[in-house]
Amino acid sequence: MAWIVEEPGVTLAAFVKARTEVPNSVAKRQIETGKVFVDGVCTTKIDLRLAKGQQVDVRIHERRPLDPEREGVLVYDDAHVVVIDKPEGVNSVPYEERELGTAMDLIRGAWRRQGKPATTVPLHVVHRIDRATSGLLMFAKTKKAEQGLAAQLRSHSMERTYICVAHGVVTSRRIESFLVADRGDGMRGSTTRLEQGKRAVTHVEARQALRGATLCAVRLETGKTHQIRIHLSEAGHPLVGEQVYIRDYENAGGKLLTSARMLLHAATLGFEHPVTGARVALSSELPPDFVAVVQRLTLPSKE
Repeated sequence: MAWIVEEPGVTLAAFVKARTEVPNSVAKRQIETGKVFVDGVCTTKIDLRLAKGQQVDVRIHERRPLDPEREGVLVYDDAHVVVIDKPEGVNSVPYEERELGTAMDLIRGAWRRQGKPATTVPLHVVHRIDRATSGLLMFAKTKKAEQGLAAQLRSHSMERTYICVAHGVVTSRRIESFLVADRGDGMRGSTTRLEQGKRAVTHVEARQALRGATLCAVRLETGKTHQIRIHLSEAGHPLVGEQVYIRDYENAGGKLLTSARMLLHAATLGFEHPVTGARVALSSELPPDFVAVVQRLTLPSKE
């Protein structure tokens, strides 16, 4: 069963309930168990806001997706540092008291599956990535490691590369601005009052032209909250799947491409081990739901 969304803004649960004429509880269960696809990508977000033109499929016999809370993948783990490949839709750390299902919980769940102590090892926050962003996220397991990694962040010697898809024709560039928590309209953004903002530098490399968008590699020189999202949005190229920093683009008449997730992935992480001094270089492949949207937007071959 498949339908095209005609009225934007409706939640996925409400849309499925209306189209399938099932009780609300059944519609939510179908979504949460991986039976519902938006533009060909499985999504378990019952409160996802749909855009006009998106296609919603209900596949009753589809297998239930893996539960990320039990399937956290550790790409690096020693006595001092642990790095997880964080799924999209998972917070890096708890933002509310007793919040569960964060990346920290996924790490401890992985340790339990390996038969390792899961509650006695501390996890010190080194950096964070947005809930809507997938990819490599690092924690320190000792204070010495935390201090050493924090020093690398301050000196900009830690390598962090993201892969993203941004609206329009993006050109390779260096973006620098000063970011504030409120640019004057309640949103984070850049300010001309340099003394009030925090310096942020983003290096953008355009890699592949897509249909209405560009696949980019982005290297962070600094690491401020929502830095990539803000810089590209303010440059007129909000990320595909972005739902926060799109006001200016929409006001200018831009047409948003549809995606059930934001197309931003922390793909590489390189650092000097804070204890041994050895260079560590890690990478993460693009998730299937990210790849599916890129394939949908890929331009036809000229051959």
